Amino acid sequence: MNKVFSAINHIHSKGIVHRDIKPENILFLDKHQDSEIKIVDFGLSVKCDGNRDLSTVVGTPLYVSPNVLQGRYDMSSDNWSAGVLLYVLLVGSPPFYGKTRQEIFKKIEKA
Repeated sequence: MNKVFSAINHIHSKGIVHRDIKPENILFLDKHQDSEIKIVDFGLSVKCDGNRDLSTVVGTPLYVSPNVLQGRYDMSSDNWSAGVLLYVLLVGSPPFYGKTRQEIFKKIEKA
């Protein structure tokens, strides 16, 4: 997770918000235990200068932040997603789960 947060910090320093941090978008460079990681799939990413909020609701439902659902967010939404990723790695299941997208979103907004 240290490498994940470091990679997110790097893209944020370049003014890029990924907007879809999830396990499927974190790859290892090789099979070594201390392998470098790569964050992939920048299809939903945008440049953000930090002076304006983003408003497009995008991302994978289990990993989106409440701010994304409210339509007013910034780079910190990637940090929320990384926190959910950490939870999934530690617990083995997502912190907010539902049978429908709406059910998941209600639980995230309530948190």
